[in-house]
Amino acid sequence: MAATAPTVDDVCLAARDAARALAGIDGATRTAALHALAAALEQRAGEILAANDRDMEAGADEGLSAPLLDRLKLDERRLAQIASDVRTIAGLPDPVGETLDGHRLANGLDVRRVRVPLGVVAVVYEARPNVTIDCAALCLKSGNAIVLRGSSMAASSNAALAQVAAWAVAEAGIPAAAISLVTGGDRDELRQLATQDGVVDLIIPRGGEVLKAALRQHATVPVMYAAAGNCHVYVDADADLDDAQAIIVNAKVQRPGVCNAAETLLVHAAAAADFLPRALSALRESGVELRADARARAAAGPLGDSLIEATEEDWATEYQALILAVKVVDSTAEAIEHVNRFGSGHSEAIVTRSNDAARAFTTGVDTACVYVNASTRFTDGGVFGMGAEIGNSTQKLHARGPIGVRELTSYKFVIEGSGQVRE
Repeated sequence: MAATAPTVDDVCLAARDAARALAGIDGATRTAALHALAAALEQRAGEILAANDRDMEAGADEGLSAPLLDRLKLDERRLAQIASDVRTIAGLPDPVGETLDGHRLANGLDVRRVRVPLGVVAVVYEARPNVTIDCAALCLKSGNAIVLRGSSMAASSNAALAQVAAWAVAEAGIPAAAISLVTGGDRDELRQLATQDGVVDLIIPRGGEVLKAALRQHATVPVMYAAAGNCHVYVDADADLDDAQAIIVNAKVQRPGVCNAAETLLVHAAAAADFLPRALSALRESGVELRADARARAAAGPLGDSLIEATEEDWATEYQALILAVKVVDSTAEAIEHVNRFGSGHSEAIVTRSNDAARAFTTGVDTACVYVNASTRFTDGGVFGMGAEIGNSTQKLHARGPIGVRELTSYKFVIEGSGQVRE
């Protein structure tokens, strides 16, 4: 008789038990488990890549776009990088038990604020199988159990990765249920996961608006949205135009299917006539489809007549493809207003040699990450020295920006006395 697949309730309850066990496991053991996980990824690369091949074949048959297939694909180089990221996470300082601050009261009580794990973290994500390991490693390092729910398009890859991860950490003395995968894939399963009050402590979705809307409709446990990225590059009147061209080409072209790629180019009117003909030509040579407002088309010279007319919808769209919206603005203030209206709060950039413009932009835009004279493509937990990230939070509570090990913790107050009683 075939074994019955565990229900969402079963998986989450087992994860809660594992989280409670993890609370008593020292940091050295968790670090050793991460090194064992990295080694297992390398030793069992063949079965992982074979599973990914099945997903890639199914995705091609279903007509997935090239950017989606790129996000789905694993190869030896990418798998080696994932293992390297796990080792980087293992080498980070252990956040659990860190004393954040403390003081002694007049009555002699010592009060300390100490970092602790959240408990059970559920991550709902789409397409990218590397997320399975990144999230598992970050949660384990921060003392949390994790429940993973990936998309159907990466079902084979995620199952193989989660199985290898759970086996590896169990061999190192960590409960296997500390890394669990929910595999059914239907909307009712998502609803069940999002309503695990008292069992799941936090849900982090990595996906588009449909996923976020579903969670807003059903979730009764806290949600930290690792949101989509409608990112902008603003070229100021005082910009170095060579730098500006390199930055916008990198931000759009280097990997267009990811959330920190630029989707809109804003150009100050004073720089438009010099900058747009050269920059738009470079972008077009890189295969970018350009959608520009009337002023940008006029400033683009001979190229202007061939540009697609931008609509209001373009300013609000995260293309995740080789498509870029282009707009001319009259001031830094207008650029800030546009970003705050249409941006998703992920990553924004200004290119300028003016300290005043840079200061106005960095203080004025409401975003998790803001760059001066650099590409938005750097927004990444690994690049920021965090080993990896679960996503990039665009919320303001309780974490903002890349979600790493510290962002996966809370704190408790520990109060030590010598017999004091309150009168």
